[in-house]
Order: sequence, then structure tokens, then C-alpha cells
Amino acid sequence: MAGSAEIAPRWGADVSDAHRRWYEWLRSERRYSEHTLVGYDRDLSGFLDFIARHTGQAPGFEDLAALRTLDFRAYLAKRRNDGLGPASLARALSSVRSFFRFCERQGFFANAAIHGLGTPKQPHGVPKPLAVNEAVTAVEDVSILSEEPWVQARDVAVLTLLYGCGLRVAEALDLNRGQAPLSEALMVKGKGGKERLVPVLPVVARAVRDYLDLCPYELPDDGPLFLGVRGKRLNQRIVRVQMQKLRLALNLPATATPHALRHSFATHLLSGGGDLRTIQELLGHASLSTTQRYTEVDADHLLDVYRKAHPQARSKV
Repeated sequence: MAGSAEIAPRWGADVSDAHRRWYEWLRSERRYSEHTLVGYDRDLSGFLDFIARHTGQAPGFEDLAALRTLDFRAYLAKRRNDGLGPASLARALSSVRSFFRFCERQGFFANAAIHGLGTPKQPHGVPKPLAVNEAVTAVEDVSILSEEPWVQARDVAVLTLLYGCGLRVAEALDLNRGQAPLSEALMVKGKGGKERLVPVLPVVARAVRDYLDLCPYELPDDGPLFLGVRGKRLNQRIVRVQMQKLRLALNLPATATPHALRHSFATHLLSGGGDLRTIQELLGHASLSTTQRYTEVDADHLLDVYRKAHPQARSKV
């Protein structure tokens, strides 16, 4: 658990124990990804450290139960002054809320103030997909970044999964060899351990098969599908670095990230006539409202085409 050994002495023993139990609950019961776990742990640790400085003592259950709305707002103000934007502030508060709710359910303590605290307002944003030609070029040309044929094939296979199946990076890299998408469908485990069935296009199966044919390592069925050069499960950071290099090499927009390929999958499906409910299922969104953001992207695209192509759009009133 990130940082716990160093900062635990600054908290009460009861809070330190609750922190460990909460983290384990997120990992084993909620099945959060490693990336999310690290973020939640860092947020809660930062909050508890702030409370220790704010109150002048190592906080225990009684101290956390006695915190007022002003105390929580002081924490958010400190984080805002540190440069956190609305989205990061909202996640930080979500991490703290999660811990307080866990402690309340466990009967450790309860604090009514945190439940009445408003979430920092976030600006409305829409996904930023790549154009069709940009997405296809990224997938096909990522091989130029490596001289090792098996690494070239691996990178092509990973990006093909993101764009061809709409997977999150973590979902693709969490796949084991026994799950290799070589048939017509793939069972994917997404956020919160929720499973969904995703169709596998022939181009996706072919890209993965090419990688398997070239991979120099033994790949047992219960072991990782995608490996780094040292034979361990491929890290998300490597995929992000490859996309950064690809942006420079191909002069792609700054929005060309691994996750943008997932956005592109959804947006291009919608543009091609796909319905929202189907796209929601393919992406694994819990709420249709999340998927509906892609209609705004598509509307922007249609308006842009209209302005450029329709004769009256260019005329002055």
C-alpha cells in the first residue's frame, strides 16, 4: 500500500488499521485497478496528513468523527491552492468519502458533515476522439517505434484492441494468454469487476495472432497476454509513452492518447449508425448518460461538415 509505512505513525493506531482494511476492501471486494488504488490511497493519506497538521495531533476515530464542514472545506481549499483542478478535487473528496462510509458501515465512527459536503463543480467536457484516418494511422504505424519485430507486433495488437474493441488500456493489459481474443467474442472484466462481452473483428484477432507468433517468451494460459521486454506483464506507462512518441512522429494532435482510441471506437460507431444502447454495452458504461456524451461529439462533427460544405453556411446574413 503506497506510502502507508511512512505516514502511519502520524495517525492514531485505530485510523491506521481502518486505512489498511479500507484499502484491502477496495482491492479485493470492489476490485479497483492498481491505478485507481494508488490514487485513492494517495488522496486519503494526504487528507489524514492534513488533518494531523490541522488539529495538531495524530487523528483517531474520535477526531475524525468530530470534523466539521469547515474542516473539510479547509482541506479542499489547501488542495486547490496546491494546483488541483476540479476533476482532481472531486476524486480527492470521493476517496475521503469512501473511507468515511467504510468506517461508518464497519461501526468505527460516523461523521454527518462529510455527507452534506457538495462535490466541486466540474466543467462539462466531451470525449476527444481522433479522426478515422488518424486512428487507423496510429494503429498501423506504431510499429515504427521499435526495431524488435515482436515488440512491433505487440504494440500493434494493443492499439488494435483499444480501437477495434473499445477497451480501456487497463482492460487490454489485464488480459491473460488464455483470454487471447482469437475468436468472434471476448469476455472483458471492466471497472468494479463487471464483465461484458465484446465482439472481436478479424483484424483484431489477426493482430493478436501475429504478436503470439513472434513473442519470444512462454505464455501460459494463466499468465499475462502482453509482456514487456523483461518478460513481465506490460505496464500502462509503456503504452502511454509509445503514444507520446507516435504523436511526435506522425504529427498527431495532443489529444492522441491510448484512451482517445477508445473514444474513437465509440464515436466512429455512432457516426456509422450504431445505437447508444449497444455502444453503452460495448463500452461497459454503467449509465447511458455517460455514453450520451458521444452524441455531442458527433453533433460537433456534423456541424463542422455543414459549415464547410453547405453553400448557405458560407453566406453572410
